Amino acid sequence: MRRLTVVQLLPALHSGGVERSTLEIGRALVAAGHASHVVSAGGRLVSRLEAEGSTHHTLAIGEKSLATPLRVFALRRLLQQLRPDIVHARSRLPAWLGLAAMRGIHPRPHWVTTVHGLNSPGAYSGVMTKGDAVIAVSNTVRAHVLQHWPQVQKRMQVIPRGIDPSEFPRRPHPDTDARAAVFSELGLQADTRLLLMPGRGTRLKGHVYALHLLAGLRAQGVVAALWLLGTEEPGREKYVAELRAQAQALGIDAALHVSPPRSDVQQAYAASDLVLQLSDKPEAFGRTVIEALAIGAPVLGWAHGGVGELLSELYAPGCVALGDSAALVSTAQRLLEEPAAVPATLPYTLDAMQKTTLELYARLAG
Repeated sequence: MRRLTVVQLLPALHSGGVERSTLEIGRALVAAGHASHVVSAGGRLVSRLEAEGSTHHTLAIGEKSLATPLRVFALRRLLQQLRPDIVHARSRLPAWLGLAAMRGIHPRPHWVTTVHGLNSPGAYSGVMTKGDAVIAVSNTVRAHVLQHWPQVQKRMQVIPRGIDPSEFPRRPHPDTDARAAVFSELGLQADTRLLLMPGRGTRLKGHVYALHLLAGLRAQGVVAALWLLGTEEPGREKYVAELRAQAQALGIDAALHVSPPRSDVQQAYAASDLVLQLSDKPEAFGRTVIEALAIGAPVLGWAHGGVGELLSELYAPGCVALGDSAALVSTAQRLLEEPAAVPATLPYTLDAMQKTTLELYARLAG
């Protein structure tokens, strides 16, 4: 394979699935001897990106302001300088700017887009279907795109996100050492059943369902606690206060634990009896499902979106019809009493995602 130059476009490099995928592909490109460039407004992940061998170019191509269209010229100059084989857009506004910037560039780079979410139908989102190749991160995303933009079918390929198995190695469930450390940190009694809900502090993640689930379990005599990991973030203070007030109204405030994001989420999975994924909004993929199952923790979630897709394939006992609160409580109780076996191996690996993406680049570049 000849050496390729690939430019990825996204709004910023703070945190999230889009950002993580960008770093993962950048790392794979460098490891394979290719040139990896990323254009964004920057963020805390830039230092990691550059340490792994990619080059970052700071340009606010995802900022919704009157000045943003003018950045097309700066982006065009950069692309003319780099002469990439592939330009890969991962978000809508950067994709619009990328398309405009490539006008007049000869030879024109090959254009790849990844649909990371269930974007609202319309012309603005339609830019993500204009790639020479269009990647969907799940079959859920593929079905959504084809429902609204059927003309893209022949150019679309599903490349699921994946995890590094060495980063999420299987452990006994629950892991005695992890459980002791986490229970000491949270001040839990040894007989407590710990429910873990990892995710950002946003209403769409469905934290209220988790609160009602905890209340329902405790009403059935289950000694349980709920850990909202990653919910406590700057700017989310009002929302966290709402959750605490709801917990108090339900009489479960003493059993609720809210904490900021942490790097050792593996420890949290390993210490927990049950991991929850209860987002109101259908997820495009549901990476936490794969992470938790890889560690060996049972997962309970709604049967919709990418989460439902993964659970129905990999852990059907943890899949509950959206909004059925009674079934959620009874299923949680059953999984706590006698957890169904978690698959020994999972097909969604980081290596597979990286390899398939680089093969797509090579095919386009000829």
